[in-house]
Amino acid sequence: MRIELSGKLALVTGSTGGSANGLAATGADVIVNGRRQQSVDTAIQDIKASVPGARVRGVAADVSSAEGCSVLVKAVPAVDILVNNAGVFEPKSFFDIPNEDWLRLFQIKVMAGVRLSRAYMPAMLSRNCGRIVFISSESALNIPNQGCGAGDCSRSCLVDRRNCRDRQFGFAWTDALDGVEALLEKMAERLGKPVDEMAAVSSRNTVQHRSCSASPSVEEIANMVVHTASKEASATNGTALRVEGGVIQTI
Repeated sequence: MRIELSGKLALVTGSTGGSANGLAATGADVIVNGRRQQSVDTAIQDIKASVPGARVRGVAADVSSAEGCSVLVKAVPAVDILVNNAGVFEPKSFFDIPNEDWLRLFQIKVMAGVRLSRAYMPAMLSRNCGRIVFISSESALNIPNQGCGAGDCSRSCLVDRRNCRDRQFGFAWTDALDGVEALLEKMAERLGKPVDEMAAVSSRNTVQHRSCSASPSVEEIANMVVHTASKEASATNGTALRVEGGVIQTI
């Protein structure tokens, strides 16, 4: 199967590669988004380096606020594909999470997607063409990880949304996830071990519950995003698609 998305405009929020790379490789025009111009510029350079001839541009806007979403929508009034990928990883004990953090994470992981979907979906419906994908995590269904309560609850909200066009969730250990990398660095410093070793241990702890041998890569998650965004997945709608290696042990 060859997926072709030439002529489609795709917006990926919180994009540092992965899904944006995959969409660009299919011929789609891609808009990357991040909070800071520097991270946006770096993402554009990385995509162009890995996908020769990629048509990609960026918009710096903080989608955790209504104002930031308005900035993004004003810069990009309409899209064919919206990938709500913005998120943050902040491991904290339940008793150490202040009210402000619960509200901030909800704004980033839930309301950003709500606002952008509300802005872009009407035109998609009028054209009878368009795809909206939410990226969440296996922790939306599994018992929340210790120290990640606020984040896990917000991920569950994403999976429970029934009015979005398409949803997808997965988790990957990657240095693009700044929060995950910071956590591994702290673990390595505390135990006096290399960061790579901590990453391997964390991955093994998750993998022991998987039906395959490793956590999914960013590319594997991107492949599902690309397929979901294509006409080949036209019969897939309003459902949660898993890219988590079998760690969720349910029917």
